[in-house]
Amino acid sequence: LQFVESGGGWVQPGGSLRLSCAASGFSLHYYPIGWFRQAPGKEHEAISCISNSDDKTVYVDSVKGRFTISRDNANNTVYLQMDSLRPEDTAIYYCAAVRACTVVNMKTVFGSWGQGTQVTVSS
Repeated sequence: LQFVESGGGWVQPGGSLRLSCAASGFSLHYYPIGWFRQAPGKEHEAISCISNSDDKTVYVDSVKGRFTISRDNANNTVYLQMDSLRPEDTAIYYCAAVRACTVVNMKTVFGSWGQGTQVTVSS
């Protein structure tokens, strides 16, 4: 399973970005998909997921109310809308297929990481 992330960039605190996660050679709608981020010197952190059956979503507390995950099966893409961005959101963002969209199971990833997309929040 290979994914291509895009949409990152530099933004001032309080700004917004929309990240895209595209699948390469398979249909995303069969899989629960998670978004992850990795800040410098830290491990990958699971921050959100969306299920493949009923589009149920899960968010960690640090992004709840600011980030919104969605999927567009027609375009084989999962999105992460990020609003009210903070400097602590600075990281490389990745997407991946996960075991299931729950707080515990979204930490289990299938396949390898893509290149990710860099998000930098600073003034």
